[in-house]
Amino acid sequence: MDSKVEKVLESWHKHFSDETNQYSEYEPSDIEYFVGCMLYNHFAFSKAHHNLQKMDLSYDFLSSCGDKLYEENKDLIGSIAFETEEEKLEFLQNYIEAAKAKYTKPELYLLDRLDYHVRAMAERYAKNADVQHINFTNPLLRK
Repeated sequence: MDSKVEKVLESWHKHFSDETNQYSEYEPSDIEYFVGCMLYNHFAFSKAHHNLQKMDLSYDFLSSCGDKLYEENKDLIGSIAFETEEEKLEFLQNYIEAAKAKYTKPELYLLDRLDYHVRAMAERYAKNADVQHINFTNPLLRK
């Protein structure tokens, strides 16, 4: 994993290890999810659906991590650069894969959501297709 991303993860895991900094629904895997969202937002993928150009970060997370630490980590994420969107996408997919390997299935709800969205976007890159419509139906319920 990239050293800058590791530094961001380390700082937030340390911060949230203090229970007084945790919000009501806190799970350690949330940190990996929010870092994934920050990477996604930083990379600004052109093949993202217009409604999903940016991933909203949870107010609970933002208010619990503190402005100073958030700004420092946002700057670190912002310093990660690649030449092409395909390189950015590969980096994000590798990050998600590594993050998911740290947790058990019940802890992966948010990371699975991010992974599902990024995989769908990766298909559009592979097919060189622009997004026209997103089906928000649960894929497990489709026939």
